[in-house]
Amino acid sequence: MNKRRVVVTGLGLITPVGIGVKESWKNILNGVSGITNISKFDASNFKSQVAGEVQSFDPDLFLNPKDSRRMDTFIQFGLVAGIEAIQDSGLEVTEENSERIGVSIGSGIGGINLIETTSDNFDQGGPRKVSPFFVPGSIINMISGNLSIMYGLKGPNISIVTACTTGTHSIGDASRIIEYGDADVMIAGGSEAAITELTVAGFSAAKALTQRNDDPKTASRPWDKDRDGFVIGEGAGVMVIEEYEHAIKRGAKIYCELSGYGMSADAYHITAPSIDGPKRSMLNAINNAGINLDEIGYINAHGTSTQLGDLNEVNAIKETFNKHAYDLVVNSTKSMTGHLLGGAGGIEAVFTALAIHHQISPPTMNIFNQDAECDLDFSANEAKEINIRAALKNNFGFGGTNGSLVFKRV
Repeated sequence: MNKRRVVVTGLGLITPVGIGVKESWKNILNGVSGITNISKFDASNFKSQVAGEVQSFDPDLFLNPKDSRRMDTFIQFGLVAGIEAIQDSGLEVTEENSERIGVSIGSGIGGINLIETTSDNFDQGGPRKVSPFFVPGSIINMISGNLSIMYGLKGPNISIVTACTTGTHSIGDASRIIEYGDADVMIAGGSEAAITELTVAGFSAAKALTQRNDDPKTASRPWDKDRDGFVIGEGAGVMVIEEYEHAIKRGAKIYCELSGYGMSADAYHITAPSIDGPKRSMLNAINNAGINLDEIGYINAHGTSTQLGDLNEVNAIKETFNKHAYDLVVNSTKSMTGHLLGGAGGIEAVFTALAIHHQISPPTMNIFNQDAECDLDFSANEAKEINIRAALKNNFGFGGTNGSLVFKRV
């Protein structure tokens, strides 16, 4: 069968730099940081005390207050980003088309905040202190489930969990569902709200987080010589993707085409990266898109601000693109949002779609002393207008799971 074309027609964001796409994109282009000292709990005894927290988020402005109180925050984030994406797309769900519209929104950790709170309640009062809404309020597939119920979406209803590659895999698998004819439209992305005591303690114990607590806004420093770990972030990114002819027929606004999706496994180590896995993921996505390497002009990288991971991704890009690597603009928006774990691929895929739509690379902030071994063009500290025919989005996760997406100008 012929591969059906997939295009992006709606975008939604909840990020540390803004509520909604307009505010988030404006701040990202202007290099505004959303990273602050942790306010969700007393972090004074923690090695890492900074995070990319979502500010001024009121779920009751978007959701039924009775329902939202029964949901962990990651579900609220995902639903609100999904609502914005659907509204932006102009999609109308009817009895006739509802079975052809599905949802694929995942999370890497899910309802850890509600799990921690419920555990404390159980310890203090026993089983009678556990809410009947605990399970449906914390399990990962409940973003997809609630959004499906909210809009009457009767197509595929799935949620992927692949650590920090979750959002990218969710969008990529959704595109395959459309390509192979199982749906005409999918609402896809990732969400995370894991800035909790247990999560921060766990990543700190693994020596993964920054300890630059005295200067939160410059704590995330991808490809800077003095980077010392990632900043944990939260939020959600969701996009509406649909079959090209379906979008044209209904007169939809098209941001770009989602033309390629690649996956791979390092098969190497549960946390340490390899060059081979990311390289194969990128090549698989580019081959799936049916384009040449030199057609890629921009990469929204994984770029977490860890010593090992940042250098590994640069070396993988060099091995993938050879000399063309030095013609690319490679950007990490995590320098402003922090690392959203399972939500990273969601918001960064939205940023990539906007970059190709507006023909501009956001900056990579906080490059004060660029690592000599990381010698690519990172659009250091200011946005750069560039000609982007095709863009690549990378995410890599614990367990050696990799995902890449290719977006093309329509």
